[in-house]
Amino acid sequence: MNHWLMKSEPDTFSIDDLARKRREAWDGVRNYQARNYMRDAMKTGDPVFFYHSSCAAPGIAGIAAVASAAYPDPTQFDPRSPYFDPGSSRDDPRWMLVDVKFVRKLKRIITLDELKTHRALAAMPLLQRGTRLSVQPVTKAQWDFILALE
Repeated sequence: MNHWLMKSEPDTFSIDDLARKRREAWDGVRNYQARNYMRDAMKTGDPVFFYHSSCAAPGIAGIAAVASAAYPDPTQFDPRSPYFDPGSSRDDPRWMLVDVKFVRKLKRIITLDELKTHRALAAMPLLQRGTRLSVQPVTKAQWDFILALE
């Protein structure tokens, strides 16, 4: 089992939105490394930290789980979508997604500022300068440490 962190802007799609919908396609990922994580490494049932980004207090807001194997992101084929990719074809899709399902909200948001204060988390991709991936691996040790902060 792998562990993940997936970022979403709460004004676009928040942990509360996922709680209401229960399950959602994680579309719009347009980074090859993030796509490769979804396509090649994510498995159904893998736990996911749901991270609120680009907001006043970015941080981990809840827990989700991977709910499907990777499949082609349909937004890449829709000319009306902001995620449209005219270079992608249905025969050889460039972009993939997974479905995620709601598990629970955290008792409190564990903020990025708080995460930065813990040496045990120093190697997390989230805390590395220049790393902006919307889908990132989390080690089991990091996962357990963060849950203990709750």
